Amino acid sequence: MKKILTAIIFLVLVAGLCAIPAFLAFGEPAGSDMDQYFIAHGQSEAAANNIVTSIVFDYRGFDTLGESVVLFTAVVGVGLMFRSMKGGNEE
Repeated sequence: MKKILTAIIFLVLVAGLCAIPAFLAFGEPAGSDMDQYFIAHGQSEAAANNIVTSIVFDYRGFDTLGESVVLFTAVVGVGLMFRSMKGGNEE
């Protein structure tokens, strides 16, 4: 009985995850005034021809730096976690 209940719960969760795209609107992004601001002022304020680059590095520079620190910390943590130790000596 426990296996059947586990299988039913698993199927309901999988069906729910598969149904999510049916309820989301794809292809028509929600525009905002901020988008138009970046498009209109991106080149003059950031001196960059690529709007995406100007947003990531000029408008959101500290946020990007924070994300880089988090990713670096995660990579170092995983690297330290998978080091092998034998007899107290690192290998």
